[in-house]
Amino acid sequence: MARGQLRIYLGAAPGVGKTFTMLQEAHRRKERGTDVVVGFVETHGRKHTAALVGDLEVVPRKRVSYRGTTFEEMDVEAILARRPQVAVVDELAHTNVPGSRNAKRWQDIQELLEAGITVLSTVNIQHLESLNDVVQQITGVVQQETVPDEIARRAEQVELVDMTPEALRRRMAHGNIYRPDRIDAALGNYFRVGNLTALRELALLWLADKVDEQLDRYRAQHHIGGTWETRERVVVALTGGPEGDTLIRRAARIAARTKGADLMAVHVARSDGLAGADPALLAKQRLLIESLGGTYHQVTGGDIPTALLDFARGVNATQLVLGASRRGRLAQIFSAGVGVTTTARSGPIDVHLVTHEEIGRGRRHLTAGANPLSRGRRLTGFGLALLGLPLLTLGLRVLRDELSLASDVLLVLAAVVAVALVGGMWPAVAAALTGFLLLNFFFTEPYHTLDIADRENVLALLVFLVVAVPVAAVVDTAARRTREAAAASADASTLATVAGSVLRGTRPLPALLERLRELFGLDSVTLLERRPGAPEAPDRQHDPAAWQVAAWVGGEPCGAPGEGDADVPVDGGLALVLRGRPLAAEDRRVVEAFAAQAALALRQERLAAQAAEAEPLAEADRMRTALLAAVSHDLRTPLASAKAAVTSLRGHDVAFSDEDREELLATADESLDRLGRLVANLLDMSRLQAGALGLTLTEVGVEDAVPRALDELGDQGRAVRMRYPDDLPAVRADPALLERVLVNVIGNALRYSPPDRPPTVTAADLDGQVELRVVDHGPGIPEGQRGGMFLPFQRRDNHSGVGLGLALSRGLAEAMGGTLTPDTTPGGGLTMILRLPSAEPPVAATEEEATALADKAIVERMQRRPRDAGST
Repeated sequence: MARGQLRIYLGAAPGVGKTFTMLQEAHRRKERGTDVVVGFVETHGRKHTAALVGDLEVVPRKRVSYRGTTFEEMDVEAILARRPQVAVVDELAHTNVPGSRNAKRWQDIQELLEAGITVLSTVNIQHLESLNDVVQQITGVVQQETVPDEIARRAEQVELVDMTPEALRRRMAHGNIYRPDRIDAALGNYFRVGNLTALRELALLWLADKVDEQLDRYRAQHHIGGTWETRERVVVALTGGPEGDTLIRRAARIAARTKGADLMAVHVARSDGLAGADPALLAKQRLLIESLGGTYHQVTGGDIPTALLDFARGVNATQLVLGASRRGRLAQIFSAGVGVTTTARSGPIDVHLVTHEEIGRGRRHLTAGANPLSRGRRLTGFGLALLGLPLLTLGLRVLRDELSLASDVLLVLAAVVAVALVGGMWPAVAAALTGFLLLNFFFTEPYHTLDIADRENVLALLVFLVVAVPVAAVVDTAARRTREAAAASADASTLATVAGSVLRGTRPLPALLERLRELFGLDSVTLLERRPGAPEAPDRQHDPAAWQVAAWVGGEPCGAPGEGDADVPVDGGLALVLRGRPLAAEDRRVVEAFAAQAALALRQERLAAQAAEAEPLAEADRMRTALLAAVSHDLRTPLASAKAAVTSLRGHDVAFSDEDREELLATADESLDRLGRLVANLLDMSRLQAGALGLTLTEVGVEDAVPRALDELGDQGRAVRMRYPDDLPAVRADPALLERVLVNVIGNALRYSPPDRPPTVTAADLDGQVELRVVDHGPGIPEGQRGGMFLPFQRRDNHSGVGLGLALSRGLAEAMGGTLTPDTTPGGGLTMILRLPSAEPPVAATEEEATALADKAIVERMQRRPRDAGST
């Protein structure tokens, strides 16, 4: 059976018309004769959307009971039994009620697709898992329902339902999205122009990536290797040389000419595993490319032009930036070079050859300026060449009658190879020339002269010389490569160990510096930063006034680069200073890599510190925004009700009966009471956040505090039941604040409790604390969503209020030394647990008394239930 196809209508925000567009497509398919059913469509009370369902066949929804409340979900079994060609299923990211066939609706849709049913669905960009944190930063709202990106990316079709922020706000103002009582808050919070613009851009970018994936898949399926210039992608090739910074900046300027162009840097590493580039320079250049908004990549290849072009074609690049050759003119005569070869093979990819200051200076090897062999080994090689070969010649003279000239030549050639292994290239060349002369002088007739009588001997000696020198060069090169490979392996192991220790540490910069100190056995390692305004003059290298310590490990830090035994400058006015021993030349490049990483770690630490400093400001801004939204609606509503009642009473055009007058007075009184509670909550929350909340802790009896709170709740409070023991100790709390906490928590429980099952307040003494439980049997809150319960201005469902009750209650409870935590009510519902310190410290009991009390408590708990203290 063929798998069904998934078509998703993607929107930037609620109200753009995803469901409407989806239903229009369903009608078009039905008119073409396709069997279409509606599995689940959520109209959200929008009459135009509800009317568009029209004559489409609707599969009845399945009723699911959960914690005493009945919910409606999509009936997957009924749709599978009906087996339509197309099913319309709204809200891809919806979370099903516990007890349903699947936890998520996208899992229901997967079942329909596996059964061969094509599905039309909708989703907003904020519900995609990869963008969840980004949307939270933009809007300040945590999206609890998400769908994995892979589900959306696997869809055969994704259609963007787009609308400008201004048009969407007009739809909101006209009441086409939310109810009138939610419009003001929505326009002032989530539906701000900035939020909608950012969400719209996220949706466009995500869809562009989806289109790119489809294009890459199509090109791969049809074996299309050429470049399609659908988007500008600029690739800059890095060799690990000092010209890399120039190339990166040039490539960034090229990419900046086109809006939305991608910038990528690539380094081709040698396929033999040897280090052909300076890791410190590559680390700095990677930091530069990422700071310019690009990405860094590294590939391996034996042929650099082929590897570069393979990478460029693989990412569908349109332009390739290379540096002009650093080789001299003579070298360019014998080899075209990477730039010329790449340009000749590039095809439709534009190649830019950028000039730089390193042109003609030749390639800089990592071992440039220092012979990898020690001076002792080189002297030993020359000694073998000048002394060992004469000794070998003396031995061969004894056997001259038994050995032929060919044997003598082979033995001398073996000696030349041995000299190359010990001393390198130049001792081997000296050995080859010495061997040539000795063979001529002692082993070719006429002996003891440089004349050669036999022409075959001339040829043999010339072949020896021609072979000995290249063999010596090859052996020397192989030995050098072996030593370079060992050094590269050691460096790679060191850097890998460093990376691991840095990643495992909570503070990467000190871990990095400490690892460097341990690795080279140093006394101290200091990262210095040039003070603002200090000149970059050589004479300031010893002036501590021009530098400040950014970080250090070990002993006393260095105050200036000149105070250490070695220093490594870093871009950006930084210097890594080492104290303890001089730095060997072969170790410098590893230390430079450490320095580049230290600069990056310092930058990350400072960015993290700035983010931490900005977090309270962002939180305060979010609180102010939410406060303004609350004031604009929730505070205005009771004020408007009270004003309308008072205005009616003062009017003379209508004669009110005594009953109507009492009702208007009651409305005004209730509205003003509600307004007073809201204002009090706002003021208390502001005092909590400012740390200016005044407390007067005294002994408060629970049996007195709970009834006062119930009285403040009015008629609703009379339905609440109370249960607590007679010997319950008093708590140490502020009476007014405790009453405020109880009013908020109990009022919240009343709001969500069914009329036939009112909340219950119980209390118990638990080792120095009194635990109050407010138990309700409402719908409850899933454990995964309880983290947002105590955030200010968070409201569930459509209940009124500014959403400060639980946030304020937890803050007040903690201010009095207590806690407020949620729990699940057995049988369904939510239990809020308030723990406060007891005013009576517990008296230590003996072991026998404790055992007797525990046994007694167990027996009493089994024999009877807690006493009902009555209702108020």
